[in-house]
Amino acid sequence: MMQSNNRDILKAGIAFKSFGCMLIFLLVMESTKAQDCLPDSIVTIRLQTIQQMLQEGKKNANRWWYGWLIGYSAATVVQGTAIFFSEDLSTRQDLALGSVTTFLGAAGQVIAPMVPGYASARLEKLPEMTREERLNKLSEAETLLMESSRREASGRSWKTHVFFSLVNLGSGLITWIGFDRDIWAGLENFALNTVITEAQIFSQPTRAIKDYRYYQRKYGAGFEQGNLKPEVYLDVNVYAGGFQIRVVF
Repeated sequence: MMQSNNRDILKAGIAFKSFGCMLIFLLVMESTKAQDCLPDSIVTIRLQTIQQMLQEGKKNANRWWYGWLIGYSAATVVQGTAIFFSEDLSTRQDLALGSVTTFLGAAGQVIAPMVPGYASARLEKLPEMTREERLNKLSEAETLLMESSRREASGRSWKTHVFFSLVNLGSGLITWIGFDRDIWAGLENFALNTVITEAQIFSQPTRAIKDYRYYQRKYGAGFEQGNLKPEVYLDVNVYAGGFQIRVVF
């Protein structure tokens, strides 16, 4: 009886392991099928669409980014230099504070570059001779388009308005309290800097945001389906008395 039970257990174990192997095979086959589900012509069309979008948005993005960077940098140099030629204390204080403010503006441009400004050039460097290369390039193209949209949305977000407002408020308080001026001088400083920063925010291009939405409407609700080459691998653990196999996506 005991031998019969052992044989039954052995058979059940073999059947279970066979079922597991078959399940793994089916999952891997399904993943491969999903990877190749798009015809090559559709892959090419999508890729060309994004390439055109990024290329057309590149000019305005770079014009805005370099324009404000140069403007802030020039203002910093001019005000910093003028400090040494002024004998009036109030003027030197205003120039020093102004140069610090514009320096922060220039640093902000450097720290947060415009993705739409360089995305097109980065995409052009990727090869597309084989189908696998085109799939990889399309995946990268979709990522660049999404990141371009996010960068523009971030530049127009309420967080950006709040950040600039806090910097401008700090500048106004320094003018009022730190330099021992009247409150109107502080308000004037705050208002002037606010006009400049709001102009920077609202002059930022938003083409990538619109292109991203158009691409979503035309090709799907999100970029999940654009992840054409999902990473699938097997995690195999061997232990006394058996083994464990997992399919990790």
